[in-house]
Amino acid sequence: MSLTEYKKKRDFTRTAEPAASAGSQASAGAKRFVIQCHHATRPHYDLRLELGGTLKSWAVPKGMPMKKGEKRLAVRVEDHPRTYIDFEGTIPQGEYGGGTVMVWDRGTYEPLSKTPAKELAGGKLHFILHGEKLNGEWYLVRLREEKQWLVIKAGEDQKPLPKSMAAASVLTGRDMKEISGKGGVKKEPRKAASKKKPASRLPDFIEPMKAKPVEVPPPGEWIFEIKFDGWRALALLDGGDGARLISRNEKDMTAKFPELAAALSGLGVADTILDGEIVALDETTGLSSFQRLQAYDTSGGDAALCFYAFDLPRLEGKDLTQLPVEERKEKLERLLGKTDGLIRYSASLGDKAAPLLAKAKKLGLEGLIAKRAGSLYEPGARSGAWVKLKLRREQEFVIGGYTEPQGARTHLGALLVGYYDGKILRYAGRVGTGFADALLKKLHADFIKLSAKESPFESLPTDGGRWGKGFPPAELKRCHWLRPKLVCQVTFSEWTRDGRLRQPVFLGMRADKKASEVVREEVSK
Repeated sequence: MSLTEYKKKRDFTRTAEPAASAGSQASAGAKRFVIQCHHATRPHYDLRLELGGTLKSWAVPKGMPMKKGEKRLAVRVEDHPRTYIDFEGTIPQGEYGGGTVMVWDRGTYEPLSKTPAKELAGGKLHFILHGEKLNGEWYLVRLREEKQWLVIKAGEDQKPLPKSMAAASVLTGRDMKEISGKGGVKKEPRKAASKKKPASRLPDFIEPMKAKPVEVPPPGEWIFEIKFDGWRALALLDGGDGARLISRNEKDMTAKFPELAAALSGLGVADTILDGEIVALDETTGLSSFQRLQAYDTSGGDAALCFYAFDLPRLEGKDLTQLPVEERKEKLERLLGKTDGLIRYSASLGDKAAPLLAKAKKLGLEGLIAKRAGSLYEPGARSGAWVKLKLRREQEFVIGGYTEPQGARTHLGALLVGYYDGKILRYAGRVGTGFADALLKKLHADFIKLSAKESPFESLPTDGGRWGKGFPPAELKRCHWLRPKLVCQVTFSEWTRDGRLRQPVFLGMRADKKASEVVREEVSK
């Protein structure tokens, strides 16, 4: 399809829908999507995916399926211009599609294919939505008739949406009645709706943008920042209701770090979201130390805590995600100032990769984060607009089991850890050092709740040959298997040829990261 059919069906002197020639430039970063609620002859939803220069579009009469395995009819319609992503208003009666249109959800999507256009032409598309309302996996599958498709929910069930959120536009905060009642055809800023009711509400959560691990700095213009060794967190500032700290996997950490929450409340702003890292500083080096953070979390002891903010997706009710990173950083610096208190601004280091990496390595930093100049904030996306350059062998691993304790050790011996390669959990080795006695007891109690009968790893070594130290049948019987839900941080000297960890040392647990996100990472060259 092309935009020819779209143009033929519309009289742009009567409808304020964007003209077919609009939006010819490709968008930077991840591919975008929009789901529009459309009350025309019959109420329905329109799913639109940015691909090949247009929005590939389907009318979904009963809305998107929300439970795993659920199927809904989706009728393929003409391609729409990319600028249709922001269209909200009323199409005049008598015109094609006459009725009210709401931007029900929007964000980015991730095709699970290297050639999505080819896959779509073949009648199938598997993708992940990273929206303000919907997050997860879906399939589109074509039936025998050219325009008849099914949209199928894959992966986990979609979390239920609050009624107020399900009925409101993500663009203006209005419901369908308010949009149609105004009779306008152009989108209105949230501010314009505030006379009738609050134009927007601080969201309970937005999924933080993610950095893609790379070995070498990619070509292009980049802004470099310190990679902190702590827990990623969003700070949600709600004025009179104080501030909350939410981990990247949506766990509330406010009670765990009350002093940071109090300091954030003291900034004196409302309806604002800061993206940053909770860290514990080493008193000698001044660098972030994950081990000190873990010790604080386990024993509740003293630690030099602070929250380093490096991005500002929302400020006083205004969505800043569509601003370039430079502008967001500038606003963040003005908000925080240069301070060495509990809340700190993570400044940009410059744009020259080689000298910055050399200096970071000399200082003993874990690595650097590089952000593409001019890039937008893409909630939940790992588009490559942010990349991480690691300088030491340290990363997260999924815990899939543990061995029996030996000698004076109590509760457990070594952790059996791995990482995901697609949907396969690959075994990476045993981690048997770096544990305090108190932590061993706590881990053992947590492990009992996740006990499993079989190994979660795709395959396990059973000899001492090419796999290194393997698992003889007798030892396999003494292994305790777990459902792969828990994540830990490990430092090690190197990867062996057979994909095992050499000299691994346990650093701490990662309650802030989903097991499904853990992949093998390499250090920068």
